[in-house]
Amino acid sequence: MKRRHELTDVQWQKIAPLLPKKKAKQGRPSCSDREMVNAMLYRAKTGTPWRDLPERYGNWKTVYSRWLRWRDAGVWNTVWEALQAEADDRGAVEWEIHFIDSTVVRAHQHAAGAKKAAQKPNTSDAAEAG
Repeated sequence: MKRRHELTDVQWQKIAPLLPKKKAKQGRPSCSDREMVNAMLYRAKTGTPWRDLPERYGNWKTVYSRWLRWRDAGVWNTVWEALQAEADDRGAVEWEIHFIDSTVVRAHQHAAGAKKAAQKPNTSDAAEAG
């Protein structure tokens, strides 16, 4: 049964080859990469703390440690770049509207007009002036 926050078969087929290859079996059997990615997506989409992951994903520490290893190894950057390139090849990315700079980002209404705190003179500046 596919759940709302989990990958479809088509989505999984796109990212599975980009994930690190499994090493030789040692110790306990590892959880499937697909279940780990589904757990990570669940957390990213819901904002739940790692400790509150549903039990269907297994031990939260396992999910968290794999997420950290993949983050440190640059796996998520590789996945993002590959998916972005694939979407760009399809023409699904409109680069001219995906650029954000200070001309399009508004400041909060309370961010303007505040009085600035008086700056204390730097002792080295005062010595040079005297």
